[in-house]
Amino acid sequence: MSEADVDADVTVEFGEDGLVPAIAQDAEDGEVLMLAYVSPEALERTRETGEAHYYSRSREELWHKGGSSGHTQTVEEIRVDCDADTLLYLVDQSVGACHTGHRSCFHRTIDGEHVGERVFDPDEVY
Repeated sequence: MSEADVDADVTVEFGEDGLVPAIAQDAEDGEVLMLAYVSPEALERTRETGEAHYYSRSREELWHKGGSSGHTQTVEEIRVDCDADTLLYLVDQSVGACHTGHRSCFHRTIDGEHVGERVFDPDEVY
């Protein structure tokens, strides 16, 4: 591996709102689980703890994925795209990623067809 292949930490380009999108993908099977936003503090917490932290735009606060449900994401690797303005979290997902009870937030097609697996009852969790 050459020196050019080993860079210092990449400078993430947080947007004007101070956030960057992050895709959570299952590290084992590659399934896309969710998309959320990350603030500098959320990224720092994720790197410190090894568990995914995001920024809730609706609640305007930092959140630990699984903090209330117990359905955490252990982050195995963080990748950054070529423009350094999108993150990819390769995760080990505990139970489901979606608050609707599905393994993935991408559980339906644009035509409304249900294609995802429901893995828990949100009424029992939240």
